[in-house]
Amino acid sequence: MSSFSSAVSPNATIVRPPFFFLSGFSEIPHVKYYYIFMCFVYAVTVLGNSFIMLIIYMDRSLHTPKYVIVFHLALVDMFGSTALIPKFIDTFLFDNQFIAFEACLVNMLFVQCFTFMQSLTLVVLAYDRFIAICFLLKYHIIITNVAMVVILAVLWTLTAGLGIVAVAFLSRLSFCKSVVINSYYCDYGPMYRLACNNNSANYIISMIAITMLLVVPLVLIVATYGCIIFALLKIASAEEQLRAIKTCTSHFIVVALFYLPICAIYIAGNVTIVHPNVRIISTSLSCTIAPMLNPIIYTLKTEEIIKEIKKLFKRVKVQIWTLTLLRHTSGLSHVQNFATMS
Repeated sequence: MSSFSSAVSPNATIVRPPFFFLSGFSEIPHVKYYYIFMCFVYAVTVLGNSFIMLIIYMDRSLHTPKYVIVFHLALVDMFGSTALIPKFIDTFLFDNQFIAFEACLVNMLFVQCFTFMQSLTLVVLAYDRFIAICFLLKYHIIITNVAMVVILAVLWTLTAGLGIVAVAFLSRLSFCKSVVINSYYCDYGPMYRLACNNNSANYIISMIAITMLLVVPLVLIVATYGCIIFALLKIASAEEQLRAIKTCTSHFIVVALFYLPICAIYIAGNVTIVHPNVRIISTSLSCTIAPMLNPIIYTLKTEEIIKEIKKLFKRVKVQIWTLTLLRHTSGLSHVQNFATMS
């Protein structure tokens, strides 16, 4: 692996290796069973999120600001898993652990952009619930489809801009210590720590990204739910309180699924020594399980989606019954024609 130095000019100020080596799952026993599980996770993620997007697209009654965000979350979950799971299955199951320098940067950019967008989309959903409960009469004035599209576009610009800046600073580092990345994908932290020149700017960028795109969103979501609880306490009717809480249940579960594993991994890493294998498995699960479960949660916990699914199945049943009847009628007419001719 040290042979990469020969590919760099002796006078070059930046040592850029032609490849990196992802060491991620290479020393975990019986890891092939985990890859099979990840294939299952990816299949369920793609099917589930595609199904949610199809339901929202087909039903005009779901073309509302809330479901614009849910559609966006499903899209981000599906593409985030697509950027991560197939690549690391190919990398470790088929022993393709070497990855080109440029491909590694692209992989890092896509995975982290989609991860951060999951976090920011959950904030937008929390904002939607906050306005719906605390400012009900002004909801349709403040929250519109156009407003949601603009907010999401701004968040994409922020996330992509920060990701591109991070990649640009990473490409200015000299990698002369090692080319072994101790992760299952081209993770920003393990990558910039391999540099043999000053990487303080990269550390600052990573702290800014984590603060802006993970910590601040979580704080905003907690503050939003604090305001929602305070507003619910003012409602006299227990029935109305329960109805309002039901509209937040699916979002609350999704938030817990996304943030709790991340927080647990971060706290455990700072409180005690975590074995690298435990860290890699837990991190990969935290990035892949939530996108798989999100469509299931929204299907089971959202009345509007359940109603639309029932309508869809009824339509399919009617179409199947109609086609069967037409075939049966056509068959009878053929028999009658044949009897008349004979």
